[in-house]
Formats: sequence, C-alpha cells, structure tokens
Amino acid sequence: MKLFRLQKGTRERAIARIVLFLVILTAVMIAGSHIPLDSIYVDLENINHPPGLTHLFGTDWVGRDMLTRTVKGLSLSIWVGIICSLSSTVIAAVFGILGPTLGGKADAVISWLVDLTLSVPHTILIILVSIACGGGFKGIVVGVAATHWTSLTRIIRAEVIRIHTSEYVMISKRFGKSRRFIALHHMVPHVVPQMVVGTILVFPHAILHEASITFLGFGLPPHEPAIGVILSESMKYLTSGQWWLAFFPGVCLICVSIMVSALGKSLEQIMDPVTAYKK
Repeated sequence: MKLFRLQKGTRERAIARIVLFLVILTAVMIAGSHIPLDSIYVDLENINHPPGLTHLFGTDWVGRDMLTRTVKGLSLSIWVGIICSLSSTVIAAVFGILGPTLGGKADAVISWLVDLTLSVPHTILIILVSIACGGGFKGIVVGVAATHWTSLTRIIRAEVIRIHTSEYVMISKRFGKSRRFIALHHMVPHVVPQMVVGTILVFPHAILHEASITFLGFGLPPHEPAIGVILSESMKYLTSGQWWLAFFPGVCLICVSIMVSALGKSLEQIMDPVTAYKK
C-alpha cells in the first residue's frame, strides 16, 4: 500500500509555528494570572534548594519556589509587552497616516519628532519618561510605548506616500473625496499588515526593555514578581553559587522574546504573497 505524505509549504509551516507559539504564550499568561501572590510565600525550611524534582527551578534565599515566581513574572512581562506594543502601533499608525495625508508642516513636524526620539538612547528616554509618570506599572508602560513607535511610523509613512501616488487615490481626489475619506478607505486598509507585523515585532523589544529598566531599579516596584526584579535580586547571591536564581528566569525571558519574534516573522511570511506559497 502506497503511503502519501502531505507536502508542507512555507504557509503551512508558518501557521503551525504561530499556533504553537500562541498556545505556549497563552498558557503562560493564564497560569501566571491564576497564581495568587499569597502562593509565593516565605518558606524558611526550603532555603536555597537547587533545582530538583520538588522544585524544578529551585528556591531562593527565603524559600520561595522559583518556578512559580518565574511564571508569574513572565505573565506580567507579557501583559506589559501587549499593552506597550498595541499603544506604540496606535501612535505609529496615527502619525504615519496623518503626516503624508496632511502634508506640509504637519509632515515636517512628525518627521522631526521621529528623528528627535531616535536621537536619544531608548534606555535613557524610558527611564526619564517612567520617572516623570511616577514610575511603577504605569510609568514603565508609558515610557516603553512612547519610545517604540518611531520605526513603525517610518514604515507606515513610506507606504502611505506610495499609496498617495496610486491611480485610485488620484481618481478619488478628482471625484472630490476628502482627505479623511481617502485616509480611512484607502490608506488604513493597506497599512493593516504592516501594523499587525509591527505590533508583534515591537513586543520582544518592549518586554526586554521593561526587564532591563526594572533591573536597574527604575521600572516595576520590588514587591512585584517581575523578571527584572528577580534578576536584580539574584545578583546578590550569584557569588555564593546560587546560579539558578538568575539562569532560569533569564532563559525563560529570552525564549519568550525569541518565540514572539519568530511569530512575527511567520506572520509576515503568510501575508507576503511571494513567500506564502513556496514549498
């Protein structure tokens, strides 16, 4: 009996990766949101236990289970990444569409804002904005969102400028359609793919910047089980051989960033008609 094997092309492989990564990220978010803070309790009888069957990620200097803390911290980081990436995309879409549509001074001002934001290092700007907003969850979200819209704005602006020279936009102008009508009906639908992919690609940058700022002490408060807080606290105990305190949370954070980045690239392959149907 002859066996037939299903030939999977680029589209099928990309969809499989997207489904797998979404399932993993959703599972982490659900698991983290259902872990109460009371469960991360102090257990002085299990201080500094290395990784084992009882505690897969070991315990810290007060007996807290590192697996529970890591999952809770990853869930918090994912929520920060989602809010920041969505906010950055909204800002980028508004500026990227309004600039070429209004033209003149409006486009010049938006371009100047993009260059000004890019001229300041992200880390310094995030710290300044976070402090100005009072720090904490609100401060880190505003700081990251206010600094990660520039690259996507340039992409959307370039696409809108290209669309402005197309024939159907010229015809709409001759029929007397307003700038608002052209922006909503001709510009927005064409930049949706760039917005979706841009949102996903901003996500890993957002969670890594959140972790780094929190690690430096300018982000989430110390009582939050964030990955940045865990890594910052673990630095005091690495010299005594407690390597698992920083190793597992750091590896998990990097894995989440890699998965989200791969998810964005897979989604870009599906949306691109050139690569979507390659074998």
